[in-house]
Amino acid sequence: MRKINNKTKRKLRNRKKLKSVNINRFRISVSKSLNNLSAQIIDDKLKKTLVSASSIEKEVKDRKVKKMEKSSLIGEILAKRAKEKNISEVYFDRGENKYHGRVKNFADSLRKNGLKF
Repeated sequence: MRKINNKTKRKLRNRKKLKSVNINRFRISVSKSLNNLSAQIIDDKLKKTLVSASSIEKEVKDRKVKKMEKSSLIGEILAKRAKEKNISEVYFDRGENKYHGRVKNFADSLRKNGLKF
């Protein structure tokens, strides 16, 4: 039998709770590595990505900023792109990450720029 690690358990537990609670909203999925952060707004019914933003994009990569500032910058970019597509209410899926540090900074930036969750 294969052992499932704690991060995978946390991700599955988090997704299960979110899917049962939030209906008729799009999902913001966040993935974080050691150096980069990426996020996308997903329509679960159509199983399509509507909007995405990442720290690998040229406009973010050209700026020499620290990781915490990058996460708030990505939040601003994603919120702006979501407003262009008339997306205002979403639910936040942090995945396997704990809600602190860069993920929290990203979420606060989204809230500050007009997304409701």
